[in-house]
Amino acid sequence: MIPFVDLHAQYLSIKSDIDKAIESCIADSNFIKGKAVSDFEMAFADWLGAKYCLGCGNGTDALEIIMKSLNIGPGDEVLVPALSWISTAEAVNNIGAEPVFVDIRHDTYTIDPEKIENKITARTKAIIPVHLYGFPADMIEITVISEKHKIHIIEDCAQAHGAEYYGKKAGIFGIASVFSFFPSKNLGAYGDGGAIITNDQKLYEIAMKISNHGQLKTKHEHTVIGRNSRLDSLQASILNAKLGYLDKWNSQREIIAEHYIKRLTVNEEFCLPLIQPDIKHVFHLFVIRCKRRDDMIKLLNEKSISWAVHYPHPLPFLAAYKYKKHLPSEFPVSCQVTREVISLPIYPELTESQVDLICDQILENY
Repeated sequence: MIPFVDLHAQYLSIKSDIDKAIESCIADSNFIKGKAVSDFEMAFADWLGAKYCLGCGNGTDALEIIMKSLNIGPGDEVLVPALSWISTAEAVNNIGAEPVFVDIRHDTYTIDPEKIENKITARTKAIIPVHLYGFPADMIEITVISEKHKIHIIEDCAQAHGAEYYGKKAGIFGIASVFSFFPSKNLGAYGDGGAIITNDQKLYEIAMKISNHGQLKTKHEHTVIGRNSRLDSLQASILNAKLGYLDKWNSQREIIAEHYIKRLTVNEEFCLPLIQPDIKHVFHLFVIRCKRRDDMIKLLNEKSISWAVHYPHPLPFLAAYKYKKHLPSEFPVSCQVTREVISLPIYPELTESQVDLICDQILENY
């Protein structure tokens, strides 16, 4: 059996660091807003090349807090890609605004800049480009559009820890960005966790208040209506221990992906991940497209090779968004892609021999 991801193998590879971090956190016994949190926030901001990092309960909360900090709410619209995890869109609904879906590019699966301007109205306040699967969206084009129409860019980097676009890390192009530390991410905690990244001090301070019951530094001074969304010290300790390995792990993911591509490129039926100069794909997921996906799924199941589909339906056609009454003809690329995508195992501890085994079975039996 080849698992889709092996978090236990990762733990064993850095066991002493993780155990030490957890023991230190327990010994300190400051589990909320402790030193471990501030240490991680500073380290992660520095690693990204940003001024501020604010730990949150999860990536979805982080999106909502940013939009609330920017006074986005009822009557406003936010552009989101038609292909993403639902958090990107539901966060918009949860602050009272309306998500407006934009179709994606067929090769990168990120929001298509050529289709953005037609969706902008007087109510549009922001756009959330998602760096899907670990590949950055077209930030140069998106930045030009945002400046022209004076709308905010909020980057969704939940799958793009360490991805780069022309020498800059994903997460520092817009007014703010969000990261998720869900356990299976390139940088994952041992539970939920997320972060807001920004270079804007005012936004950072407002977001800090909102995430901490409306108070900044002085307890019981609640100056705005806030919420409880804080990265706890135990998760921050684990993330701090892992951060020093992230570049190595991302490099290993790239090596694995390159081997997959080298092996599978002989079958012209497969659409393989795009590799572009000056753009660093960190392969949170290794996603291919194939016309006969059901046959692929049957094969992988028979050979005990784990797989997943990210994602089976475009966001506009989830039951939650039935009220918007969209038609498939409005999102032709997303509809085609979701019929064909399948994700193969990828994680830093996956061996070349395991990749060869997966590729051998696919090429011999598909």
